[in-house]
Amino acid sequence: MISKKLTKNFYLNLLIVALVYGFDRISKLYIIYLDKNNFNSEIFTSTYLNITLIWNRGIAFGLFSFDRDSFYNVLSAVIAFIVFILIIMAIKNSGLKRFSILIVIGGALGNLHDRLYYSAVPDFIDFHIGDFHWFIFNVSDIFITIGVIGMIILEIIANNKNNVDKKI
Repeated sequence: MISKKLTKNFYLNLLIVALVYGFDRISKLYIIYLDKNNFNSEIFTSTYLNITLIWNRGIAFGLFSFDRDSFYNVLSAVIAFIVFILIIMAIKNSGLKRFSILIVIGGALGNLHDRLYYSAVPDFIDFHIGDFHWFIFNVSDIFITIGVIGMIILEIIANNKNNVDKKI
């Protein structure tokens, strides 16, 4: 019975999530390795981009960082629950919407892994112009952002199409 459910689409979906998760893991492990060998968090510096390892105990882009373990554990449990909801959403959707959800799942699993293993998420991509620095982020955050933007655009397109169909 289970083998009937494991279709080609299931394996393709799993591959998408695994590629995002794997790319994130490799990038983070490499940055952590470079940080240990350089004995500091300044790995690369240029005019607009720095590669600087920081450990984020908050949520996306370092928001709500804190030192309370109980709140951190609750936040991690909430993130795990959201990943579960996203898996259900991916099963119920198709096409580009499913793809957007899958890359969000892959990125969320990457950050969740770090929360459970390191009790923090390694962030290292620091874009800046002069003294203005954007939030420091990682590869998972890139995929999560792209996936969410994709879902928003697809929802706007679907709503506009529904509004046009109602007027006709």
